[in-house]
Amino acid sequence: MSGHETKGHKHIDGELEGVSRRRFMRALLTDLRALERMVEGDMFERGVERIGAEQELFIVDRAYHPAPGALKILERLDDPHYTTELGLFNLEINADPQPFAGSGLRDMEAQLTALYAKVRSAAADVEMTPVLAGILPTIGKTDLGLDNMVPNPRYLTLSRAMNNARGEAFDFSIRGLDELVVKHDSVMVEACNASFQVHLQLADPDRFAQAYNLAQLLLAPVLAASTNSPVLFGRRLWAETRIALFEQACDIRTPGLHLRESAGRVSFGREWLRGSVVDLYKENVARFRALVGTELEEDGNVALDAGRVPDMKALRLHNGTIYRWNRACYGISENGKAHLRIELRVLPSGPTIADEVASSALWLGLMSELGATIDDITTRVDFDHARANLYAAARDGLGARLMWLDGEEVLAQTLLLDRLLPLAKAGLDRAGVDPADSERYLGILERRIRSMHTGSRWTLDSLAGMKDRGTQGARLTALTAAMIARQKTDAVVADWEPARLDENDSARTGYHKVSQYMTTDIFTVRPDDPVELVADLMSWERIRYVPVEDDKGRLVGLVTQRVVLRHLADLAKQSREAGAESVPVADIMRRDLITVTPDTRTLDATALMQKHRIGCLPVVQDGHIVAVLTEEDFVGLASKVLAGDEPGGAAARG
Repeated sequence: MSGHETKGHKHIDGELEGVSRRRFMRALLTDLRALERMVEGDMFERGVERIGAEQELFIVDRAYHPAPGALKILERLDDPHYTTELGLFNLEINADPQPFAGSGLRDMEAQLTALYAKVRSAAADVEMTPVLAGILPTIGKTDLGLDNMVPNPRYLTLSRAMNNARGEAFDFSIRGLDELVVKHDSVMVEACNASFQVHLQLADPDRFAQAYNLAQLLLAPVLAASTNSPVLFGRRLWAETRIALFEQACDIRTPGLHLRESAGRVSFGREWLRGSVVDLYKENVARFRALVGTELEEDGNVALDAGRVPDMKALRLHNGTIYRWNRACYGISENGKAHLRIELRVLPSGPTIADEVASSALWLGLMSELGATIDDITTRVDFDHARANLYAAARDGLGARLMWLDGEEVLAQTLLLDRLLPLAKAGLDRAGVDPADSERYLGILERRIRSMHTGSRWTLDSLAGMKDRGTQGARLTALTAAMIARQKTDAVVADWEPARLDENDSARTGYHKVSQYMTTDIFTVRPDDPVELVADLMSWERIRYVPVEDDKGRLVGLVTQRVVLRHLADLAKQSREAGAESVPVADIMRRDLITVTPDTRTLDATALMQKHRIGCLPVVQDGHIVAVLTEEDFVGLASKVLAGDEPGGAAARG
């Protein structure tokens, strides 16, 4: 389970069509037959348990916004432990495999910490910073253009293939404390997610189905204890919003065919696994069309006939485009023997590496103990309940109610504290994990669970503490700044103090974006509305500017308080006839507007206001009004921004 093992599914050449598709599919079927021979012939490594991890992260600039610096940082690192992810503001760290027994967990944490420190140093050279978060609080829809996708054949080809298969824009709808309904035209929304993926090499390949089914059951309680992604685009959604977001971001099923029973490429699955690992791979081939291909150097059966271990390149590539929350993995150990792994994909990145390894210890310990003491979990829990548990945990975290063994309904926090933590301790002991490491990691977890102070709870409590102070953008920036500051200490999330608004120190950098200070809770009118409505809105809400949008939400004008007052004064001078028609907004609105985008730098926005002597800048994205920026938004800020030495630039003119 080397870095090559965890990255092997990323090497592709292009989309599949015609002859190339048939050739790849033949290779895929050949690999399946070779895998079947290996299972029947007992050709997998036995008696060895290894663990590994993939650490995904975000890169931010000095204003704590996504920074497309992955390639610059990778060039400075020049180390095979690091690789790209989908977005230029993402990176992935691949830890070396470790023996599960002994100091494996501690060694994994130590290596990840050292590798992360190198990223921090390399990023500092280009004025950037890494951050561990399931979803970066400051990421916005404007960060998700194709210009921020890594220019790698894997991502570009996969994006085209998924867009072609979908045939229309991707729809996202997630409801929590707030509601998010949005469309996007590419798979780049997937780049909003960062995860911590844990690998477990099975000591007994014959029991793969039992181990995989157990891993499925454990997804919910392990996730409930580890949530860290409650906010997306400023909306408070699920405790672990990544689950819903990733499933919808990769859902290429045609919407009109959703009545047909079919699974998305990101899913919990459809039923308990019966048989062997081969059956899981067969289902992948049967249900999910191959999207991309690569050069194929060998025939798996020919390799077996020659006494070699087959690479299974086609099988592994196809498997890498199907994102089960537990993924079966075929690999080749450094000793040249083939092995089988389960990859746990449900955990978010962060809040700290120690927190991540603690969550891993919970899962690994439970896999060890329950795997040894329960022969067939499928007789104790209905599959539909196990699947529902995952989404309950994603929505509600430790407050989720789960259906557990033998029909028992139990609160996630109670289940973890009273039963699963002791079982995890027994499992770590059974696996031969150093007792001091077991005590440390499960202790971190117990404090987190008992206090219910997960990363998600810290985030929501921090936002609540900053409520009604500053703009939404300023609060999200402060939240990100606080994450980075706390990740530089030895404190785990259970011990973190809430974020404070004054931790948003980006005012000193001159790199503000409009999105940090704009007002998104806006009131608009239509061109055919009466002017009296605008006047009342201004009076009721104490606002001086009202944008005008058409039926499709596109900005078409702006009405200022000065214009409304002048209009009303003119009316007062006239003796209006009874029953005269009201004047429509279209007659008094300003049409030639100066606008900015959420990504416009604050310096540029203030320069525009000064140049054109205006007090309001509509913020437009794809032609639609999303916010307004007024002089009031710069109170207490303008002197700091204008004192900076960052040169001005051009803003958008609408």
